[in-house]
Amino acid sequence: MSKQCKLILALDLPDRELALTMLKKLQGSLEWVKIGLQMYLKYGAGLVEEAAAMGFKVFLDLKMYDIPNTVASAVKSLAGQKISMLTIHASGGAEMMSRAAEAAAESNPNLEILAVTVLTSFDEQALRLTGVAAKPAEQVLNLALLAKQSGVRGLVCSPLEIGLLRKNLGGEIDLITPGIRPLGADVGDQKRIMPPLMAARAGSSYIVVGRPILKAADPALAARGIIAELESAK
Repeated sequence: MSKQCKLILALDLPDRELALTMLKKLQGSLEWVKIGLQMYLKYGAGLVEEAAAMGFKVFLDLKMYDIPNTVASAVKSLAGQKISMLTIHASGGAEMMSRAAEAAAESNPNLEILAVTVLTSFDEQALRLTGVAAKPAEQVLNLALLAKQSGVRGLVCSPLEIGLLRKNLGGEIDLITPGIRPLGADVGDQKRIMPPLMAARAGSSYIVVGRPILKAADPALAARGIIAELESAK
């Protein structure tokens, strides 16, 4: 891939003060932060504004999933907030995704809608328990193709499906990959994982890393180390 893979910090911390302290430590060391459901429900647009004011680009990870009109209206309700990426669930269907993409184009042209395929906490058994007979990679491809047909230009997938999606979708669509763990790092609740360098070489556009940075003795050093690893993939 000619496009440089970038690092996104998953700002998954229990309170605002810890989050802001972490962001201050990381200013100048990375460009992107992901604010998830827990932090956004607790602190709302204020935390987004504070992160943006510190110079970070914000990826708002809400994984919206509802009827098409509700999701489209929710996307429009975020107009004016300084967010650059927003997640919805691809399993919400073609109409929901297309309406979300249209709403973003109308209310915030700089906002990229990302469709989440299969969560990285899912393996084949977990997927089967939800009534999906396909293997995770097969379901990821099914949902990715549907998302692309619906006008979505960014996908969230595990790093194990990068090659499959690049082969079938080409290089134009953004692939955002959580489930990234540096060698030797704690796996946690992730099941489909890969080290940063391998993900970048496979064709990831952005990798999402949380605990290996958040729990590091020197978070800025940890972030810069991962970025250097990504840059070596070119």
